[in-house]
Amino acid sequence: MIENAQYILDKVMGQITGYQNPLSVDQFLTKYAFDVRLPSQVNDSTTGEATWAQSTNPTKFITMENARKRVEVDDFMIAPRPLNSINDILAAWQETNYTSTERQIDSVNVYQSDNIYQSEHVYRSLDVHDSKHILFSDVCLNSEYAVAVQRSKNLTYCARIDDSKECQQSFAVSWSGLIVNSAFIHDSYDMFECLFCSHLSGKKYCVANMQLDEATYMPIKDMVMRWILGQ
Repeated sequence: MIENAQYILDKVMGQITGYQNPLSVDQFLTKYAFDVRLPSQVNDSTTGEATWAQSTNPTKFITMENARKRVEVDDFMIAPRPLNSINDILAAWQETNYTSTERQIDSVNVYQSDNIYQSEHVYRSLDVHDSKHILFSDVCLNSEYAVAVQRSKNLTYCARIDDSKECQQSFAVSWSGLIVNSAFIHDSYDMFECLFCSHLSGKKYCVANMQLDEATYMPIKDMVMRWILGQ
């Protein structure tokens, strides 16, 4: 699992920065995905094995795979008994009331994740739909090679994207759309090769809301990319 997750991270950060990624999966998690809601490790109450769940509020868990196996044994039914009070009903319910974990539908190569739909190669993520090569994300739709995504869609080679859509090769974007080859963008639209910009639209080669020419911009971008990687 770690090897495949590292591959995704290296691919994404390489495309964004133009440099080989020096960060391990754990280092990136600590530095750049610390605030993303991720699955929590719990134990399957029927086998004791470790599993991953969206929420830890329930007290009893069962993996989706083990729940399916139980259905094959007894259809998850229990023998009838007298139900003379609410306590009798609740006691009976507790025998079958497990919260399913690692839930996925029509997906492959999913690890330490929950609520995954029609997706491939998903690691430590929640609520991923129609996506491929996703790591440390919560609500990611129609995306490919995306890391540390929250509530965003239509992304390609992106990291740390919040509440945004239609972004490519970009880092640290929030509440924005149509962002390409940019980093640290907030509340903006249709931005190309911009850094540290907010509340702008239709701009390119801007840094901190200042218009630059390409020759001035590119060395600054190189400095910022190295800074992101800790170089």
